[in-house]
Amino acid sequence: MFRGILINKDEAGYQARLQEIDDAVLPAGDVTVRVAWSTLNYKDGLAITGKAPVVRRFPMVPGIDLAGSVTESADPRWQVGDQVLLNGWGVGETHCGGLAEKARLRGEWLLPLPPEFTPRQAMAIGTAGYTAMLCVLALEKHGLQPGDGEILVTGANGGVGSVAIALLAGLGHQVVASTGRLGDADHLRALGATAVIDRAELSAPGKPIGKERWAGVVDTVGSHTLANACATTRYRGAVAACGLAGGMDLPATVAPFILRGVTLYGIDSVMAPLPVRAEAWQRLARDLDPGRLEAMTSEIGLGEAVAVAGDLLAGRVRGRVVVDVHR
Repeated sequence: MFRGILINKDEAGYQARLQEIDDAVLPAGDVTVRVAWSTLNYKDGLAITGKAPVVRRFPMVPGIDLAGSVTESADPRWQVGDQVLLNGWGVGETHCGGLAEKARLRGEWLLPLPPEFTPRQAMAIGTAGYTAMLCVLALEKHGLQPGDGEILVTGANGGVGSVAIALLAGLGHQVVASTGRLGDADHLRALGATAVIDRAELSAPGKPIGKERWAGVVDTVGSHTLANACATTRYRGAVAACGLAGGMDLPATVAPFILRGVTLYGIDSVMAPLPVRAEAWQRLARDLDPGRLEAMTSEIGLGEAVAVAGDLLAGRVRGRVVVDVHR
């Protein structure tokens, strides 16, 4: 038996609660991990609250991220005692995840914990920070360089947005943060934003094409925000889209793409191949300032995760939340 959050759906409805879980609940896998830290991402909030059909199998342990140590392994790549981390791969959706003291996983899903990070720091980054790095890599591979112009980051107070600001600013870019919480403007500037704008400037229906402003964009919101970001991106600029906090739709036209040569990159973190993941974590170890990471991170115990999941979806959580699964 081990402690964890378990989601069930039965005659009583959809329920997520902290409880003792039998090992028999864990699915097949060739590596068992003693989880040290996990985290709460937007998708975890959806899974725990049932606000969207994230969970595909019941019962389910949520948690798309985890960091810990190997306790059993039938995979020759991993030995007992190895420090590992995991992001995505359907964990917390179709395969029991990281918001528990134990996980049974497939060895090919794991990465070695970078020596630059503690397990807690790796989870402060989590899928949100790893996704932010994938966005930055997409903009860099497009050719974007510091000095090329302003980079817009939407959903700036969220996990992806916060890490994206810290990364881009650390690399020398001029970052404009878009947020619905202007009271947090000083915090966003401390992370490296040079300017903060109200999300209302982008969230309403806009014109097919607008005044050129952004050399690049990291968008976590979708819907009208993404459409307006594309419409105001400069000639041959690039937009990296990785989220749908504002909606799954994209009410845009082809105008920015055929008149300005704007490129829209879709960023998937869940099924990205291992070489892509390894590159992202290597760059995070090199480019993410530990002080800025800590400034955007709060810590909770496993027993608080269900309540905080609701706060996260309601926009009452800033930055990253790490979960100590042993308290």
